[in-house]
Amino acid sequence: MSERFDLIVLGAGSGGLSVAQRGAKLGARVAMFDADALGGTCVNRGCVPKKAMWYAAQMADMHRLAIDIGFETTPMQLDWARFRDLRNRYIAGIRERYAIRLDTAGIRVITDAARLISADTVVTAQGMQVSAPHIVIATGARPRRLDIPGFELGMLSDDVFTLDACPRHIAIVGGGYVAVEFACMLHGLGCSVDLLVREHVLAGFDRELVDALVSQMQTRGIRIVRDTWIKAAHGNPGAITLETIGGIEHGVYDAVLWAVGRVPNSGGIGLERLGVACDQEGRVRVDAFQNTNVPGIYAIGDVTDRRALTPVAVAAGRALATRLVGGHADAKFDDSAIPSVVFADPPLGTVGLTEDQARARHGDAVSVYSGRYTPLLMMVAGHSEQSVVKLVCVGDERKVVGIHVLGPGSDELLQGFAIALQKGLYWRDLKEAIAIHPTAAEELLLLH
Repeated sequence: MSERFDLIVLGAGSGGLSVAQRGAKLGARVAMFDADALGGTCVNRGCVPKKAMWYAAQMADMHRLAIDIGFETTPMQLDWARFRDLRNRYIAGIRERYAIRLDTAGIRVITDAARLISADTVVTAQGMQVSAPHIVIATGARPRRLDIPGFELGMLSDDVFTLDACPRHIAIVGGGYVAVEFACMLHGLGCSVDLLVREHVLAGFDRELVDALVSQMQTRGIRIVRDTWIKAAHGNPGAITLETIGGIEHGVYDAVLWAVGRVPNSGGIGLERLGVACDQEGRVRVDAFQNTNVPGIYAIGDVTDRRALTPVAVAAGRALATRLVGGHADAKFDDSAIPSVVFADPPLGTVGLTEDQARARHGDAVSVYSGRYTPLLMMVAGHSEQSVVKLVCVGDERKVVGIHVLGPGSDELLQGFAIALQKGLYWRDLKEAIAIHPTAAEELLLLH
């Protein structure tokens, strides 16, 4: 006999937690399954520990900058073990608070993986069966592994958070945001970094700002090698060389980080048996309402073919619960303007269309405004690194369809501008606004 619920959620990451908690708040009896820790990738192996490490790297950079503006300092070294313990303690606190909130909401949490055996029933490895009219797949994704000799000599992104010390010389293989973020963070903490990229750095971001970021990374000492396809790793832990398809060798490195994308956790949970459609990468196909092609089965977050960002999963989960439990048949989240930030050094923020995307869609109706400036603190310290701000507009009224910022503070200033863009922002609105001086945000108002 199956225990009956109103809503079943597979996965206790950001998306799963959001749909479960919103569903319970609206009156549903909810069961959630996950063999992993509460919070999923974001809390345990992603956004949270990554941002903590980024803060540490920023502190190291500010310490060096302090010398340039007149402070008398001595060399500073991060105690990695202490930092890791403090970070882990903070993450444990997040999980505890989740557990309390789930218990208070009456959500049944089963610490076990489950798979679908029908469109309304799941079973765990221990044989427990649970059924519900609505089942949400929110199982997330994991780092991609390459089928090449010596792959096991390197680390995945999850492994970086277990390090006891900073590697002396690391090769980071990949050009996406994970690769770029770790390259900047590890370099800031004293590591010599080679970034080995197949084709583009940060594909999908605005090229002008990416080029500016790459230039600053190289100026700071990060070695970036393009057109590099690794076919094998050789050696032993602590002494690794990488061999390319062209026969070129890179190294010797004491560490290698594989940052070559992520794979959805869609296998082994019964989707194929039920005919749930996935793309070639295994990502579950969903429509604007998070429906799969099988009635009663839905999917949210990184396991789907939508943007793999925590806030996207959270928004999708809340909207889905509002529709399924709250009775709002038209509830869906607005994905027309999704802001995101690459926590590089400096951070790069973006929302809306890039210049290339806008021109492909709107042709000659596109107008672009970009500017460069050196932040005040950098100028006082005698540095010349320039930040970049860019607006992409469309039509005679110059509706803003893209905002892109590179430089200190970009991660914090973008949120308000993203809301404005989503609600319908025009060039004239920025020209009529009163700037806060002196700030990075005012630079977007001063473009002409």
